[in-house]
Amino acid sequence: MNIVVCVKVTPSTAAKIKVGASGVSIDKQGVEYEINPYDAFAIEAALQHVEANGGEVTLLSLGAEGSTKDIRNGLAMGAVKAVHLTDDNYELRDSFSVAKALADELKSLQWDAIFFGKQAVDSDNYQVPSMVSALLELPVANVCSTAEFRDGKFRAIRAVEGGTEIVELSAKCCISFTKGPKEPRFPTIPNIMKAKKKPLDQKAAPAVENRVKVTKLELPPPRPAGRIVGEGPEAAKELARLLREEAKVI
Repeated sequence: MNIVVCVKVTPSTAAKIKVGASGVSIDKQGVEYEINPYDAFAIEAALQHVEANGGEVTLLSLGAEGSTKDIRNGLAMGAVKAVHLTDDNYELRDSFSVAKALADELKSLQWDAIFFGKQAVDSDNYQVPSMVSALLELPVANVCSTAEFRDGKFRAIRAVEGGTEIVELSAKCCISFTKGPKEPRFPTIPNIMKAKKKPLDQKAAPAVENRVKVTKLELPPPRPAGRIVGEGPEAAKELARLLREEAKVI
């Protein structure tokens, strides 16, 4: 079974983010990057499938030319090859622009299934897996913790309110993953060295017109300092009043 995993290189979740001079993107100075954590879960799920059923894993990424080293970390996990659609202004693309570029490239690749992380931790738009599946006219299951392949079908499991949901999909499908029962594997030193020689096809990402335009990016306001409203029963009444009239949460 050949699986393509769509991955995005995002700022490290430990990075301190600042708004850039343009006002519509972040300041990249001093920011460390890594494979989007949810995409790492998708890579791990794909590797488990090919280890059980045979085949290979291919990575497909759209991002800055300088993100090649991070993509090779995915190759070091066990993927066989990668395709890198380069665009140094990728952060200005909306979800549709990214999905259309990925879908067009997927049409030229050989695959049995397409895996994604459920969302990217930088833009948090949560839309690309569903958009790619719609553009390719494929069934999709989102936010899955696991997906087993049996009898020619995927059996995906995802959490819903009060329990779990099981979704069956044909082999030709899209599945997006969240944190599962197994953590993504760490690349070993020998595999990191091998990854340097694995095929990584770089090509310019196709231009696709955005459907959504970002006009302003700003950090959330600082959290106000906490305060003590009193003690005893009277404090409870005052707290309820503040939550209702000031915070407006009840």
